[in-house]
Amino acid sequence: MKSSSNTILFLAKSNLRKCRRILHYFRDDTPQGFLSRFHRVFSWFLLTLIISCKGDLPKKNNTMNDSRADKRPNIILIVADDQGWGDLSFHGNTNLSTPNIDALAKYGVSFENFYVQPVCSPTRAELMTGRHFPRTGVYSTSSGGERMNYDETTLAELLKEVGYQTAAYGKWHSGMQPPYHPNSRGFDDFYGFASGHWGNYFSPMLEHNGKIVKGNGFLVDDLTDHGLDFIETNKEEPFFLYLPFNTPHSPMQVPDAYWNRFADKELKLYSEDRETEDVTFTKAALAMVENIDYNVGRITTKLRKLYLEDDTIVIYLTDNGPNSYRWNGGMRGRKGATDEGGVRSPLYMQWTDFLEPGKKINNIAAAIDLVPTLASMVDVDPVTSKPMDGKNLTPLLFEKGMEWDDRIIFNHWNGKTSLRTQNYRLDDENRLYDISKDRGQKKDISEQRPKLTDSLKKAKKDWLEAVKPLTADTDERSFTLGHPDFAYTQLPMRDAVAHGNIKRSNRHPNDTFFTNWKSTKDSITWDVEVLADGQFEVELYYTCSEKNIGSVVELSLDESKIAKKITEAHDPPLTGMENDRSPRIESYVKDFKPMNLGNMVLKKGKGLLTLKALEISGEELGDVRLLMFRRMN
Repeated sequence: MKSSSNTILFLAKSNLRKCRRILHYFRDDTPQGFLSRFHRVFSWFLLTLIISCKGDLPKKNNTMNDSRADKRPNIILIVADDQGWGDLSFHGNTNLSTPNIDALAKYGVSFENFYVQPVCSPTRAELMTGRHFPRTGVYSTSSGGERMNYDETTLAELLKEVGYQTAAYGKWHSGMQPPYHPNSRGFDDFYGFASGHWGNYFSPMLEHNGKIVKGNGFLVDDLTDHGLDFIETNKEEPFFLYLPFNTPHSPMQVPDAYWNRFADKELKLYSEDRETEDVTFTKAALAMVENIDYNVGRITTKLRKLYLEDDTIVIYLTDNGPNSYRWNGGMRGRKGATDEGGVRSPLYMQWTDFLEPGKKINNIAAAIDLVPTLASMVDVDPVTSKPMDGKNLTPLLFEKGMEWDDRIIFNHWNGKTSLRTQNYRLDDENRLYDISKDRGQKKDISEQRPKLTDSLKKAKKDWLEAVKPLTADTDERSFTLGHPDFAYTQLPMRDAVAHGNIKRSNRHPNDTFFTNWKSTKDSITWDVEVLADGQFEVELYYTCSEKNIGSVVELSLDESKIAKKITEAHDPPLTGMENDRSPRIESYVKDFKPMNLGNMVLKKGKGLLTLKALEISGEELGDVRLLMFRRMN
């Protein structure tokens, strides 16, 4: 323990857990069941209750894992993707019902002014590191710009160091190839996808600890299934479960049971400019949120059944503002904007018996605060490779009438920067708004408050100079290949550059493939860094029609080359549109098939990995989705 006060707090919590478990023993659905147990254990109950509730004395060599009652609390961190602050019934949206998510606020603590970043990957970097995302190397949502530098320390690594079992199930979006992959960032188990978005939510191609697998049913349900299994398996040990769900990010796919609630429903609340709102898109998003709510309910029900409620800190938030114009409490902006509507998120935190039910905290807080806060709550020293920017919020959580110094929260994206203090926001055009009175940012008061405006403008300039945001032009990181400690390295076409007449299936790279490969002069390249010498089995995920079989592909890096003829047709149709509730902007997908290209010997160092056609048998080679390398030694 770090201090005597922490020791006292921990022992008090341990005793309370023990008393609650004794009472749980008597819970039964029938009076008969209760009475039959009562006579059998009455003496044991009285003795144990008196002893355990009286208080424990510290013992020599006592550890926090001596018993389940004495272990550190579990953490479940749930992050929705592209859900707005207003997409919850707790915030007054009568268009939908989210009782399970709302319950986290009702029986836990809610932050009224919590801020994330305008898009996905920056928020995720801040959640994992407690640092301003530009410091971590993140500057984009795809093609390598989403990668969080591998020398950053993550929350999962801090917790794993003190004995936590760790898992992440969902959308990682902080780097795909080790050492950026979640398995190399502190997570023992990973199931989901590492890209920024995915093209199909019904039994899609996913990965499990680097290996390509097929999903089982609707993706959020599937991710929750894995989460429930993880909780069951690790119920006796402290665990950290990270559930970055992939919805309501587009494509707008959701099971019929949820869509049918909204298909013919007349909405009661709309965005400020109703003319710009795509109502069908809104209905799909709300249906997806109700599915998230169902799965949050599955998680909390599991905790109750295992008597883990008072052992588990459950956190719920979103990664940015809503992905369309829909009701959002009258705030200006949506996903991608640095205004209130683009960056304000719910933050609900439930820890039964230890956090005051229904408490609302009005102090501003941000994604960078979660690492230091959670580390403090579970009594872990946050020793990180680089200094954190976030604040420990535990005084706000556990104490009343706290005096809290004002601070500045920085929101940044795509060259635009906005600042939020407790009462004010300076937007990217240096207009000033009193958010305490003008959440919708309608009245610019910069001329009335020139000193405050100037001081915030200076703070913005100083911050940008301090964090030094990267760009695609200044990012010198290659795509890593062949980490010596991990079997698999995936190189998707998302991270590649096409040459000649090869075309990307969509301008949004994350779930794309390459097509229109008709010439031996065309090629595909990756700027790679091989991290250690080795021999690798290489697979190419491809499609090819019957009339085009016979083409020969070659993969080369420096002096190492392998080639293979395509001898088997595999020509599935494009899919995804059959499940879309609203037209998508992302690529449609196919069921790509792996073809073994052979074994390749690679030497440590940087180079240009090149995939090209030595022969094209028919009209075109076919379509290609990814390369998978498996280390053989």
